[in-house]
Amino acid sequence: MLKKWIYDTTIILQDSVESWPQALELCAKPLLDLQVIAPEYVTAIIEQHQALGPYYVLAPGLAMPHARPEEGAKGLGLSLLKLKQGVSFGAGEFDPVDVIVMLAAPDKHSHIEMLSALAELFSSDEDMAELHRANTLEEIKTVIDRF
Repeated sequence: MLKKWIYDTTIILQDSVESWPQALELCAKPLLDLQVIAPEYVTAIIEQHQALGPYYVLAPGLAMPHARPEEGAKGLGLSLLKLKQGVSFGAGEFDPVDVIVMLAAPDKHSHIEMLSALAELFSSDEDMAELHRANTLEEIKTVIDRF
């Protein structure tokens, strides 16, 4: 199911980034290139982070940045950024973050199936541990293909 949205061109592998905003911009690039999101989508996530804190850091090492549909989501999509060296999002015990999955949905309903598949992945300790250890595109795809 997830491979419908997370595939070769929506996965980015990077050694490290300087900051969490840089991580968000890097993670957004495939969705911007596919015109699934507009540039203001990333701006909205950064502004919300500055106002509310890292609301999208869900677990140790895992972030799922997203904004509201009206803030620049043009379509349904996911991108995944895997960092070899995690970056601090100001999320306390959940830092550093090395797996970032950006979610975009054009409305409040179309992404339910996608969220369900992500929830399955995120709740599997073994698969998440494997994802955190992954260093290649193939290793990431092996995990994604299970969901």
